[in-house]
Amino acid sequence: MSVLFAGRRRPAAHASAPPSVRVRWLHRTLTGWGFAGPATVLVVGLSIFPAVWAFLISQQKWNGISPAKPIGWLNYELMAQDPDLLAAVRHTLVFTVLFVPASIFLGMLVAVALNRPIKLVGFYRTCIFIPFVASAAATGILANFVFNPQYGAANSVLRTLGLPQQQFLESQSQALAVICLIALWGQVGFTVVVYLAALQDIPKDVVEAARMDGANRWQVFRHVTMPQLGPVTVFTSIWQTITALQLFDLVFTTTRGGPLGATQTIVYYVYTQAFKLTKFGYGSAVAYGLFAATMLITVGMILYSRRSKIEAF
Repeated sequence: MSVLFAGRRRPAAHASAPPSVRVRWLHRTLTGWGFAGPATVLVVGLSIFPAVWAFLISQQKWNGISPAKPIGWLNYELMAQDPDLLAAVRHTLVFTVLFVPASIFLGMLVAVALNRPIKLVGFYRTCIFIPFVASAAATGILANFVFNPQYGAANSVLRTLGLPQQQFLESQSQALAVICLIALWGQVGFTVVVYLAALQDIPKDVVEAARMDGANRWQVFRHVTMPQLGPVTVFTSIWQTITALQLFDLVFTTTRGGPLGATQTIVYYVYTQAFKLTKFGYGSAVAYGLFAATMLITVGMILYSRRSKIEAF
């Protein structure tokens, strides 16, 4: 009997363990949320809540002062009939087509050059990356002085070379290309760093084996290095595409959408509609249209990379 009673007392001893386990689990959970809580509040307060609110505003006609008037999906229907929006879409697409391939090509080219054991390579890498961490507002203000038609440094160089002066940011045909050049100066550092990290992760024995088989530098780069850089290329393509579609700061600090709307992008058009013309409903609808287009492009590139067996994600 004593054996039976002793056997029955043991579960009672174990039954007292779960409360302590629950206390430790609760303590760890509260500690974790103590660290993650402030960041979570910021994300919800500054990202999720404004996104939901903007979607609700996009189905209303509201100027920020008078009571909002529900109009359903009318703002989205008006987008297809807005010639100014179509022009902004065209400008954004042209900028994207110019900017994304150029940033990837230049980033890869500079990364390959800086991946060699040359003198002062750390200094060169720092100089390439500094424009990326610089403020976009400061970059735009500096560009105004460089490309000023009267006293800018760019025209001074052209005069020295005996070439005709240009209008640059004041020309309808040149302004968008100049902004693309400024964006490249600020963003190439990012692609250089990403490609440089990928190049340093390529196994050296694979490259040495290709050279021992008689491959020259171009063949090694074409058949060994390029396939290894496939996932990085997909990632940088998606990143730079999103960056191009969201172009605003350089336009705001240089041309303000001019001259004559030649550099007005989608995000700047949203800013104009919402904060200049106080058409918050229509501006929110355009912003959600941009979000949907960006999402479709991103998903399409991811699916293409997976079908091509490029493990980028």
